[in-house]
Amino acid sequence: MRPVAIVGHGGLGALVAARERAAGRSVLGLARRPREMANGDVFISCDLDEATAWPASLTRCCEIYYFVPPPETGLTDPRLERFLAACPPGGGYRLVLVSTTAVYGDAGGAWLDEQAPARPDSDRGRRRLAAEQALWRWRRQAPGREAVVLRVAGIYGPRRLPLERLRQGMVVLDESLAGFSNRIHEADLATACVAAMRRGGDGEVYNVSDGNPSSMTDYFRRVAAHFGLPEPQMLDWDEARQRLSPGLLSYLRESRRIDNRKLREQLGVQLRYPSLDEGLAACAAALEDG
Repeated sequence: MRPVAIVGHGGLGALVAARERAAGRSVLGLARRPREMANGDVFISCDLDEATAWPASLTRCCEIYYFVPPPETGLTDPRLERFLAACPPGGGYRLVLVSTTAVYGDAGGAWLDEQAPARPDSDRGRRRLAAEQALWRWRRQAPGREAVVLRVAGIYGPRRLPLERLRQGMVVLDESLAGFSNRIHEADLATACVAAMRRGGDGEVYNVSDGNPSSMTDYFRRVAAHFGLPEPQMLDWDEARQRLSPGLLSYLRESRRIDNRKLREQLGVQLRYPSLDEGLAACAAALEDG
């Protein structure tokens, strides 16, 4: 059986690799910085800001997870474009791409499924939409190429919580002014990635969210309460514009609620953490265990 490739083998990659190994698959991981790979995974150092050809060993992989984020500036994703352009000619490849629900833009708090138009309001959303479009072009270039896109909400997990920022006295937008945001525990995201590789329809898009949206302010407050940290200070919009980063402001200007029925009903994903309370309890337990 050919190995599975994980391009961008970081925290999410490690979770997906564990699931693939449990299914009897070997894993080939690509990342920018050389490091030791645990559990027998093969590591390849590859900088997608410079690479012009696939590593030879990657051509043995038919199934590829792509987790590398776009650069932090610009309106396209040259890393993914460079990776796809270096793909050997012909088919036989299946690629699962992690994108973001930011491609939908602001919806005024409306519920959105995968049929909603992609109208990103931020450059981060535009970069991700450009990546999706590059993947669809690659898929059409040769028979036998398959692609699946996951539009992922905000990811949280034991090592992804804003604990230090809360300890330092972070500030947030007043609850009464905050729009809807969405999230997914990293363990459920890893499950969704493997389900997409196994059962995802070629050419399909799936939203990945726990289906229980609230505001970003609510998220920070509940993390603080769960871990016994100071309540964040509330700001009005004028104060927020002065004190919050442009990146965080771009999140706060968007409000949408993400429908995850396709994830559950078509991919058959059973969420382990369908609510923030369950997810934060698991995070706390994981941090206590070290």
